[in-house]
Amino acid sequence: MMRLPFVFGSLLLLATAGSALAAGGDLGQATKQATNWTAIIMFAVFVVLTLFITKWAAARTKSAADFYTAGGGITGFQNGLAIAGDYMSAASFLGISAAVYANGYDGLIYSIGFLVGWPVLTFLLAERLRNLGRFTFADVAAYRFQQTPIRVFAASGTLVVVLFYLIAQMVGAGQLIKLLFGLEYWVAVVIVGALMMIYVLFGGMTATTWVQIIKAILLLAGATFMVIMVLWQFNFSPERLFAKAVEVHAKKDAIMGPGGFIKDPISAISFGMALMFGTAGLPHILMRFFTVPSAKEARKSVFWATTWIGYFYILTFIIGFGAIVLVSTNPVFKDAAGKLLGGDNMSAVHLANAVGGNIFLGFISAVAFATILAVVAGLTLSGASAVSHDLYSTVFKHGKASSADELRVSKMTTVALGIVAVILGIVFEKQNIAFMVSLAFAVAASANFPVLFLSVLWKNCTTRGATIGGFIGLITAVVLTILSKSVWVDVLHNEKAIFPYTSPALFSMIAGFVGIWLFSILDNSERARLDRAGYEAQRVRSETGIGAAAASGH
Repeated sequence: MMRLPFVFGSLLLLATAGSALAAGGDLGQATKQATNWTAIIMFAVFVVLTLFITKWAAARTKSAADFYTAGGGITGFQNGLAIAGDYMSAASFLGISAAVYANGYDGLIYSIGFLVGWPVLTFLLAERLRNLGRFTFADVAAYRFQQTPIRVFAASGTLVVVLFYLIAQMVGAGQLIKLLFGLEYWVAVVIVGALMMIYVLFGGMTATTWVQIIKAILLLAGATFMVIMVLWQFNFSPERLFAKAVEVHAKKDAIMGPGGFIKDPISAISFGMALMFGTAGLPHILMRFFTVPSAKEARKSVFWATTWIGYFYILTFIIGFGAIVLVSTNPVFKDAAGKLLGGDNMSAVHLANAVGGNIFLGFISAVAFATILAVVAGLTLSGASAVSHDLYSTVFKHGKASSADELRVSKMTTVALGIVAVILGIVFEKQNIAFMVSLAFAVAASANFPVLFLSVLWKNCTTRGATIGGFIGLITAVVLTILSKSVWVDVLHNEKAIFPYTSPALFSMIAGFVGIWLFSILDNSERARLDRAGYEAQRVRSETGIGAAAASGH
């Protein structure tokens, strides 16, 4: 069993190398990238290294608790790095730098938005999550509620967020491997999907955590070196860098002022709300708080995660402007039509080549790929746990499923999610990946966050209110996203968007909160009386942690 990851991994590497060689002849200008053997070797080394981690983790993954939460044995510092690794996704590294490359200062809205959600988690939810939960955020939301309806909602919300988020990672990975190996885009996406399934199926949370930690260290080191090399060319003066960027960018002075990317105040507020509150509703991030042994370690996790993430987002801003100056002015990185090879999402990868040559390009390409693999593994794990733990074990088996059965369902779900992610990654090939992730944040902010927030902090919240209000937020967010330009026009090719704003969060998040409040206060059922009566016990447990260790099995 433990040898299987190596068999699959070796076959994938052979297939990839063979495809790269076969694709070498007809790529025109992209051929230079396709035969970059330094990059390909580093890429292969990373895959082999992570397969070793998976083999090691597989030997330690004996139970559902090991699979979902690494047995609760991760320290606060390790978990902080792993959270940073989980959060610094392809959207952060490739997508934000691409947004800055295209729009200048306006791209910073992603960095700020992604970062400011962390205080909400630190002060309101981190300790409560660790004290109340076991495997998924639904354990927390359903603590005093009727299990079936709230877990059906939580699993639905988790799967929608996971799929939106997975699309962005698959697009980033597909473009990266396409550029690096000269493969067809769809082949690249299939390879990523297959590797993702190997890591999760065999290694569970232990493998995922260590892949995330290693990737976070490599990404922070690589981005730091890239920024130093960019600033070195301008005598370490950001002012000179920005002045040169204004000089060479097509939009000139417009790149140093806001308003070019998000053109109206409602879209700006809605977009900001999605990024800020969505963080506290992301299932794969919330799941990480169950991997530490205590609430104190959970709080420490958030402190370290915020530190690393904040530092990283400062770097992405400089990387974006560095790409404007050093990549957009260099014809080597462009195709015959004058467009960037691989699209704007690859601007950071090209910048690595510009400042460090082939060796550094190989390193950053491998790190970007590691970034994507680590995040898709975490996402897949949270989606699989929602199906196996929340739906199968609790709803269908009424809490009587064995650990082995739960694990089996989880692994089947992993395969299904991998296949769906590959298909959606192919469909959404042309989208900016940071923007695709912002849609996942909008759904998380509209569905998961209101239910989690009010179930933990509002005494009068009831099962009926949380379930109906949560579904209202979820459905509103998904429908408005489909009707917005990003899907209605860009994917479905209709002439004009029905929903005129960039993000649905302002409307769907309010709809979710109002729905929970309204249906809770109108609920006078016997179940509602029990829900309200259970609040005091929940509050004591959430703030003191009494009983948490025994309940979680740590």
